[in-house]
Amino acid sequence: MNIVIIGGAGFIGHNLALSLVGKNEVTVIDSLAVNNYYSLMADRDAPSHLMLIAEERLRLLGVVDVPVIRLDASDYNQLSPTLAALEPDVIVHLAAVAHVDRSNKDPRRTFDNSLITLQNSLDVVRNLPKKPHFIWFSSSTVYGHTEGRTISEDDVCYPVGIYARMKTAGEHMVAGYHEAFGVDATVVRPSALYGKRCVSGRVTQKFMEQGFAGQPISIYGDGSIQSDFTYIDDLIDGVKRIISKPERSIGEIFNITGGQGRTLQELADIVAEVTGAEVLYLPDDPEKLRRDSLSVQLAKERLGYTPKFTLESGMVQYMDWYRTFLGRNNRDVA
Repeated sequence: MNIVIIGGAGFIGHNLALSLVGKNEVTVIDSLAVNNYYSLMADRDAPSHLMLIAEERLRLLGVVDVPVIRLDASDYNQLSPTLAALEPDVIVHLAAVAHVDRSNKDPRRTFDNSLITLQNSLDVVRNLPKKPHFIWFSSSTVYGHTEGRTISEDDVCYPVGIYARMKTAGEHMVAGYHEAFGVDATVVRPSALYGKRCVSGRVTQKFMEQGFAGQPISIYGDGSIQSDFTYIDDLIDGVKRIISKPERSIGEIFNITGGQGRTLQELADIVAEVTGAEVLYLPDDPEKLRRDSLSVQLAKERLGYTPKFTLESGMVQYMDWYRTFLGRNNRDVA
């Protein structure tokens, strides 16, 4: 198949592209300016290893001959002719500000890079002569506070904050284009992603980096807050199943997660065991979402999806990669 990944040089996108190439023709569209190569280059305070990781993403895409078209998807006049010329069978739309705190601090930029890019893609797709399968990434944050219960896709959503509400708005946009124009769309709700070549500053990354730097692992609160941590390879497997089974995925919303809530204390203990770091408890942040497990039953029934990585096995792989990568680039690690 001919697959275009918008935002494909990011954490999810480049891993997906590397997994799909070979059996498919894969093209990446990315401005490289949102939590990526050029934004890291411009940020004098960004740790040097993050720039190395962003460069590694592009290097790996080049090794397998995946074209990277540098294009801002918020510019309709650039995006429209580019997508039309590529004639994709599948479009995976990942362009977004994929970070809760950054979204809340800069809502205008989040709107441009998350909802304007989405609206542009949907409007291009509805006018293409051959309608591609359009896959868009929402977020588990649309559910709101879910502590103490397992959440399925048909649960009522109570989003909190800029990031979650924009993701909810995006879901309504996708549904609207599906209903009004027949866009063949699928929505993915991931949760607490982690894995190789992530530069987003997620808690798994922060704990790991603190541990390897010989710093205390900093937990806000008592460590009892849970998340449904999802290793990147499980997410990629779920997306590939969506792509390969359009007849079972179009019109659906899927939780593609690890399927089990785990506490920050458990995460810290895993990192501490490998790095020898101590754990430092800081005052709780009441604005942080209280979340738990997401049900992956629908994805299991319709797609045959079953997560393979526990938090323990996923973090071991993540930390092994991190140590090897930084060692290869002459950085000091534990």
